[in-house]
Amino acid sequence: MVNNSDLQLDSVFGALSDATRRGILEMLSRGETNVRTLAAPFKMSQPAISKHLRVLESAGLIRREKVGREHRISVDARAVEQAQDWIAHYSKVWKEQFDAVDAYLTKHQKKNCQRN
Repeated sequence: MVNNSDLQLDSVFGALSDATRRGILEMLSRGETNVRTLAAPFKMSQPAISKHLRVLESAGLIRREKVGREHRISVDARAVEQAQDWIAHYSKVWKEQFDAVDAYLTKHQKKNCQRN
């Protein structure tokens, strides 16, 4: 059964799968800014950048605040923290499994060496 947390995680990883969106997040890691500044280094239109921002916002990775006519964009770390928790959990699980395989192979390798 898929829960809201899984859907949020899917959105986060989906948003992070695109190089442009990762670039936008990198720029935002230096501080909040506006859409025009975010669009400047990319060879795409402002509406295309806005689509990327909507994906990031939908995933919970950024916050948008309207100040007058300008939209100020900043990073929202909560969604990244959730993804980090997921990665940390499964890294531990996978490491334990690799350690078990390594122990198994080491044990059987010693048995084979003793036979020869």
